[in-house]
Amino acid sequence: MIKQNLIIYSIPILYKVLKELEEDLNYNLYSFTDVKDLSKINHLEFLILTWKKNLNYKNTLEFTFPIKISKLIEKINIEFIKLKTKNNSNQIIGNYILNLNSRELIFNSKVINLTEKEANLINFLNKFERCVGIKELELKVWRYETKLETHTVETHIHRLRKKILNIFGRKDFILSDKKGYYLNKLSKNI
Repeated sequence: MIKQNLIIYSIPILYKVLKELEEDLNYNLYSFTDVKDLSKINHLEFLILTWKKNLNYKNTLEFTFPIKISKLIEKINIEFIKLKTKNNSNQIIGNYILNLNSRELIFNSKVINLTEKEANLINFLNKFERCVGIKELELKVWRYETKLETHTVETHIHRLRKKILNIFGRKDFILSDKKGYYLNKLSKNI
């Protein structure tokens, strides 16, 4: 079984206590005391345990003292189960991560919260190595079966591209040509 990674942030005594129990725990323990060190790690691979409020890192479990060690371990285990479920819903698209459960698009530790349609659109486009036409998107993503002229797809993609540009500073995630839209799965860091 692969052990998960737990960071104890700014609580050295708790790290020592859990270190003594480590062989009975199903996670690797790490201790950090400097917030600058936290900024250097991939937060998707760790759960950060802290008593500090508003640490503003993904995968952070905040708690308050006093707490029974058995209750704390139970909370940690529950949080690891949640993270595993969340991470299993991740799809890698180039340097982006699409999380279908939380409906988030992640790039370089920045996160965009997506609407259900936006997440479904990206997920659908990700299944293809070709352009997907507007009519196919209307039928498969929006479930429109009518022959009425609509600009729903174009409007949603325009708004999604604007979100991606504003938060990630990227224009190249959703591309288009005469045949339709496609994802740039080769998108790399600038």
